[in-house]
Amino acid sequence: MKHSIRNHYFLIFSFLLLAACSGTKHLPHDEKLYTGAETKLESTNNISSKLIKTTMENAIRPEPNKKFLGMRPKLWMYMAAGESPETKFKKWLKKRGEAPVLITDIKPGVTAEFIDAGLFNIGIFKSFTNFEIVEKKQTAKVIYTSFIHQPYIINDITTAISDDSLSNTILKENNESLIKPGEEYNLATLEMERMRIDALLKNKGYFYFDPDYLLFKADTSNVNHTISLRMTLKDSIPDKAVTVYRINRVFIDQNYSLNIEDEAIKIDTIHFENVEFVKDESGKWIKPKELLRSVYLRKNEIFSRENHNITLNRLISLDNFKFVRVKFSDSDTTAAGYLDVSILMTPMPKRTFRTELEFVSKSNNFTGPRMNLSLLNRNSFKGAELLNLNMSGSFEYQRNGSEKNYYSYSINPQVELHFPRFIAPFKIKTWSRYIPKTRFIVAFNYLRRVNYFDMKTFEFVYGYKWKQDIRKEHELNPISVSYTSLSNKSPEFEALLNTNPYLRESYEEQFIAGGSYSFTFNDQLIPDKKFQYYLRYTGEIAGNALSLAKKIAGEELSTQNPSQIAGSVYSQFIASSVDGRFYYNFRNKSKFIIRGFAGVSKPYGNSAVMPYAKQFFSGGPNSIRAFHINAVGPGTFYQMPDEIGFLQLGGDIKLEANTEYRFPIYRFFKGALFVDAGNVWLIKSNPSNIGTPFSFSTFMNETAVGAGAGVRIDVSFFVLRFDLAMPFRKPWLPENERWVMNKFDPGSSKWRNENLILNVAIGYPF
Repeated sequence: MKHSIRNHYFLIFSFLLLAACSGTKHLPHDEKLYTGAETKLESTNNISSKLIKTTMENAIRPEPNKKFLGMRPKLWMYMAAGESPETKFKKWLKKRGEAPVLITDIKPGVTAEFIDAGLFNIGIFKSFTNFEIVEKKQTAKVIYTSFIHQPYIINDITTAISDDSLSNTILKENNESLIKPGEEYNLATLEMERMRIDALLKNKGYFYFDPDYLLFKADTSNVNHTISLRMTLKDSIPDKAVTVYRINRVFIDQNYSLNIEDEAIKIDTIHFENVEFVKDESGKWIKPKELLRSVYLRKNEIFSRENHNITLNRLISLDNFKFVRVKFSDSDTTAAGYLDVSILMTPMPKRTFRTELEFVSKSNNFTGPRMNLSLLNRNSFKGAELLNLNMSGSFEYQRNGSEKNYYSYSINPQVELHFPRFIAPFKIKTWSRYIPKTRFIVAFNYLRRVNYFDMKTFEFVYGYKWKQDIRKEHELNPISVSYTSLSNKSPEFEALLNTNPYLRESYEEQFIAGGSYSFTFNDQLIPDKKFQYYLRYTGEIAGNALSLAKKIAGEELSTQNPSQIAGSVYSQFIASSVDGRFYYNFRNKSKFIIRGFAGVSKPYGNSAVMPYAKQFFSGGPNSIRAFHINAVGPGTFYQMPDEIGFLQLGGDIKLEANTEYRFPIYRFFKGALFVDAGNVWLIKSNPSNIGTPFSFSTFMNETAVGAGAGVRIDVSFFVLRFDLAMPFRKPWLPENERWVMNKFDPGSSKWRNENLILNVAIGYPF
């Protein structure tokens, strides 16, 4: 009986809440809330087109009040605040709320005309739309019914342009036309075709041509609903619009000031390859020869907007100028059809010094400060080079449950030199708006893990980075060498290595000489897309050249008796990984993301185990957030951070999947719900019996699963992320006990300590 009464009260409360949040409670008695519109089609033909329905819906204005789960909370907030709110809370409600959209605000007759105009633009020239207002007690909606015919089909298109040169230029590229006979008429397609032709002509020297000079004249047939198009020019356009222009004078100023009028520029110049440069009195500017690698506008060449854009983009990409302007003007020569080009650039400061201080708090309970000092020197050798001198250091501290202290500190000097061109033994021709870069990196890392070991790592990288287009980027490192030495090993660490031969081998094999390649496709760089994609492939190979040299020298190679370089066993392996992401963007700035990661590595030849630095790891803020950093796997192995301290075990294979729903909360506060799954495995079993090797028949049941919610502070240039997660499946438990959702007990401090993981990180996880 008590349960029945309680259920009745719950239903009554829910009904009252829904009624209040619907927003109609506070409406005046003579007003009705507009709840939206419906669209219907009537035709003698069997017409079903998503474009027609979308065109009708896009013409409907205004939008009704927003709904969430069948309610209108923003409308309720606005109405609950009253007409003249006095308290701060009510004023806040009014500001955050949404004014009611009433049926009296709607002008259905005007909307019907807009619908007909939209249908006209997609080839339905003789539509008629009427409307009906359907009223209820407190709400009303409008039903728009459009009487339509079959859209007109393009029969043919002809070009009737009197200027032969202009006409021939257009006709030569006619196979690229967006207007196709047999397709439905669409005004938007005609507009895009005009823009395509304008871009074509701009690249062929028609500097002063404008797309508005093009006209499409139509001849319709009512019998078979076809339309013939004739493209022509307006009756009166300026002569220079149909004149092909060439470049005459090219002028470059690397020290342009926005405070100086153009007419005041009367300074000494020098000439190099038919280009006029402002004379470098200081001797600190980019050499003309190097700068001209990025200038695609040359004397006597036909003007091309594409070359203009390439020049502008490449000069900006040099990262030596904070302002670049390419200015065109009619040349004062006696011959017509020539342009003067002025390339005006304002330099960035020669040197930029940055200091970064962070306080790091990791999900494995390590905390401590991290500092980074960097000095960027621009145009280091007068070829627009970028020299970056970097010094970073960190100190981390952990006090675990066993009352034992762990310390770690590191010092990392690094020198990185970027050249804005390919530097190779052979010549590489490039023609792109993006500058290729050759980079040299020399780095040293000293890591001291108190009570464990000292580690020193030297690294050298020689490679290239270049963009194929705005979405595609390549990185090739033909030479990548790293050498790591381990010293001052404590008895405790030696004992750990003795009981774990797999870990010993992964630490010993620390001379890596090889190369790598990566390809990145990033669709997110194109804004306002509903569907966006990200794909990154990485491949790495090491040790083959050294093994070949050893074999030529007659040395026998085996994993039991590995060969050495400079007293250290060198690694031989191949590794590959793919990181793919799908983004679905909703209209309300929410987005749904699916991510998948797959990686595999294989030691061979001189190596039995992957070097520690090249293993795959799982768990942490950018991985499976319900588990400590790098604490998942391999396989069913259980890593105990309190006992192992700084050491985590990796694997040869990694599979990971993530889903996340992101939504706005208030201003720069964002929310997220997520589910993560994955693990790492070894390719084959090892003497230490660490985990289980990968098997297609068992890997799904050995996958760690976690879920949680997060809050992000997103101020566009900086994102601070807080993700709270809990495990759903723990792969190290007995097979029939791995799902742990039935043990959910947030009231227990022991359960919270063992299961709730708070991830604090900068940036989005993916």
